Amino acid sequence: MAANNRRMSGKKGAQVGSGGKRRRGLEGKGPTPPAEMRKGHVKQRVAAAKARRAQSRTPQRRGAGRSTSELVVGRNPVVEALREGVPASTLYVQQFIDNDERVREALQLAAERGGINLMEAPRPELDRMTNGLNHQGLVLQVPPYEYAHPEDLLDAAAEEGGDPLVVALDGVTDPRNLGAVVRSVSAFGGHGVIVPERRSAGMTAGAWKTSAGAAARTPVARATNLTRTLEAYKKAGLTVVGLAADGEVELGELDALAGPVAIVVGSEGKGLSRLVGETCDVRVRIPMPGGAESLNAGVAAGIVLYEAARRR
Repeated sequence: MAANNRRMSGKKGAQVGSGGKRRRGLEGKGPTPPAEMRKGHVKQRVAAAKARRAQSRTPQRRGAGRSTSELVVGRNPVVEALREGVPASTLYVQQFIDNDERVREALQLAAERGGINLMEAPRPELDRMTNGLNHQGLVLQVPPYEYAHPEDLLDAAAEEGGDPLVVALDGVTDPRNLGAVVRSVSAFGGHGVIVPERRSAGMTAGAWKTSAGAAARTPVARATNLTRTLEAYKKAGLTVVGLAADGEVELGELDALAGPVAIVVGSEGKGLSRLVGETCDVRVRIPMPGGAESLNAGVAAGIVLYEAARRR
């Protein structure tokens, strides 16, 4: 025993050990956090969305931005905008205007809707407001459209407990096409539309009218960079599907439409831009036995959305 003690006492310097790592490794890590606190969990996304609404966080503060106010000019356009429920803040009426049927209908519609200010203005003031356009004594002011943030569309899907179904427009500059896509997304249970911040149609009065009221319940998000937004969607688990006449997969063969998906529609003439096309997971073509070269964005999106809704 003495010899053994001498051998041990003969060692010099620090002794190599675990530093307590083994002991700490055996310690428990505590209870499993609730689903609402687990990153990536569906319930966590729902809770985050509710928290944002509780704080009254607007799309503008999230960086999505808003459009500028717009003027609808002329008797027929003003009456049509009011009939279709286009948002309006003020109806300007020229002083001493000839009171025909369209003027009376415009005043009646504005009064029935409520929340629209009626302002009487002299003709020179209306000429100045409209830069000399033929306003015919009626000018309707449309307030700026508040765009959603692209993440809001995923949050909306999470709240419903379903897979996201969104449409992104690449290079579509006709507001009527945008309105038609919004209408189709609403009809087939989609969660919203994404448009680029530049070189793209916005939610104008024309888009509102074409949507036939769907724009009031279907959000339109604006992306600073569409390619980066699609990449973020891919990381969130969505399949990005681009529509192309020379796509490698036919629409009826695309099983991805049954799950979380972002459908990208290009312009009728140029189709998808190069970077957006390269970002897509798959490019799909719509069979057209009649031999048409292409479809406009509204029709193409409606066909693919129907197929997606049928598979869900």
